[in-house]
Amino acid sequence: MSPSREPLFLARQNYRRRRISDAARLLPFLGVILFMQPLLAAGQGGNGTAGWLVYVFVVWVMLIVVAAILSRRLAKTGSDEVSPPGYGVEDAR
Repeated sequence: MSPSREPLFLARQNYRRRRISDAARLLPFLGVILFMQPLLAAGQGGNGTAGWLVYVFVVWVMLIVVAAILSRRLAKTGSDEVSPPGYGVEDAR
């Protein structure tokens, strides 16, 4: 066992930052799925065009709000974190 081995568990702040960043990466896929709902349900009748337009704009606004919340949390937790080795210009030497 080498002494330079990384710890098995991450610190709580690093773990939260990674989960928030994972959520931010998955947000566009969630948006695509939610925006596809009117297209998938178009053949089944359902709401009229006005109802689907309201749905699309509500989903759009909610995606913006969630992205803003995730962005703030990432900015708040990212200011004091050091990037891992190999992820910077100074490490490229």
